[in-house]
Amino acid sequence: MDENTEHIVLTVEQAAKRLNIGRTLMYELVTTGVVESVHIGRLRRIPLQALTNYVTKLMTSTSSPEAA
Repeated sequence: MDENTEHIVLTVEQAAKRLNIGRTLMYELVTTGVVESVHIGRLRRIPLQALTNYVTKLMTSTSSPEAA
């Protein structure tokens, strides 16, 4: 498979790399439900949309007047 292929679901490690964070933090975000994940068989995968939702949530919470 071409490594430039865009996947719609990622492994935890791929998702961590995409967010430029550590694997341990990514597992914590998934385990606590902060970042949504899905099971495909016995595998846990993170949909790309879940990463987008997470970043959007972070941007909203840090740009709101209540956060200041």
